[in-house]
Amino acid sequence: MEETKKYITSAELRTHNKAGDLWISIQGKVYDVSKWMNEHPGGDVPLLALAGQDVTDAFIAYHPGTAWKSLDNFFNGFYLKDFQVTEVSKDYRKLVNEFSKMGLFDKKGHNVIYIFLWIAVMMSMVVYGVVCSDSVVVHLCCAAVLGMAWIQSAYLGHDSGHYQMMSSRGFNKLAQFITGNCLTGISIAWWKWTHNAHHIACNSLDHDPDLQHIPVFAVSSSFFDSMTSVFYGRKMEFDSIARFFVSYQHWTFYPVMVVGRINLYIQTFLLLFNPKRNVPNRTLNILGIFVFWTWFTLLVSYLPNFQERALFVLTSFIVTAFQHIQFCLNHFSANVYVGRPEGNDWFEKQTKGSIDITCATWMDWLFGGLQFQLEHHLFPRLPRCHLRKISPVVQDYCKKHDLPYRSLSFWEANVSTLKTLRDAAVQARTLADPMSKNLLWEAVNTHG
Repeated sequence: MEETKKYITSAELRTHNKAGDLWISIQGKVYDVSKWMNEHPGGDVPLLALAGQDVTDAFIAYHPGTAWKSLDNFFNGFYLKDFQVTEVSKDYRKLVNEFSKMGLFDKKGHNVIYIFLWIAVMMSMVVYGVVCSDSVVVHLCCAAVLGMAWIQSAYLGHDSGHYQMMSSRGFNKLAQFITGNCLTGISIAWWKWTHNAHHIACNSLDHDPDLQHIPVFAVSSSFFDSMTSVFYGRKMEFDSIARFFVSYQHWTFYPVMVVGRINLYIQTFLLLFNPKRNVPNRTLNILGIFVFWTWFTLLVSYLPNFQERALFVLTSFIVTAFQHIQFCLNHFSANVYVGRPEGNDWFEKQTKGSIDITCATWMDWLFGGLQFQLEHHLFPRLPRCHLRKISPVVQDYCKKHDLPYRSLSFWEANVSTLKTLRDAAVQARTLADPMSKNLLWEAVNTHG
């Protein structure tokens, strides 16, 4: 005799939305992942962000077909009574299915091999130039090459972090360890912690860590209310110091990007050496960071004096600033919201919160595939070699469902980002009477 199905409503599902009592729904079946949360390969942040909701679209986006067979282990016997699928979600799932049948998720291409070889060549050039030359010009050129090697290595770290790069999980982890920790000094554990949260809660002011830069930057006046960061678990105080920095943020944006790498190093150390945080492969991550600081310190020590060493580091940071700027261009001037991401409008949130950068095909190597930011957010498992191919398809679907598809030139994206920062800066200034009456300042910011 067939067993009678047990049902709960979406409202009841939402009550199971916290650590220790965490349920989710996938295609109408309800799963209890409370105990699985700390073992989840993507970390606990994505599960907590979408807890108590139907997460079908997000699950499809981030998991291969082989993951479906593991779901039965967490099925708690309930089905969602009022389960519905929007037309947008139906079309999205059709796209994923079509791409899967075409084998796009599995066809990695050979670009990875070429980029690895190119990074090896660049690193060899840097070491040879620093060790074997006494020329200041040669040393500064080596610093620029090192910065470019870091950029390309970070792209590979990003690809492997999404398990796009290698055919097996083990090789992907090895690639993460080498390209992230050992070559760039940025922990892949820190990257996955923040990056997964960014993807799931794209452009949520209180959930997306990639928009939480108080006291230095604020992309929205909503930050002026000192909102609480759900990701970091602390209040982002908009005090007099934050108001001062934000008031000039459209002027300080590029200088801060030059030294932005220092913040990534600091964040890496804060996470890896925080005993309260559950860090997967902590020892391995620390070992990789030790490898980086060993070779980088030895390399810089070969330079003849302090001035050259400082210029070398600064030059390498200036080059990598391009990448930090690019990350900001993809999201800073897109739509933002406050609150948890909703599983049933996942597709819409990605389109509204992402901006593509238009560039020629021969420039793809410089942008690392992330110029197709929306395509990447919609299909994070898709290798970058296919993103340009599927871009027209994504544009058509956005047009069909009346969703935004913003693709700006690099120049236009910079202008749009600076305008967003300037608008928030003007509003920050008006919060303090003496500043708001500064007519010269107002004139400069009103007319650019």
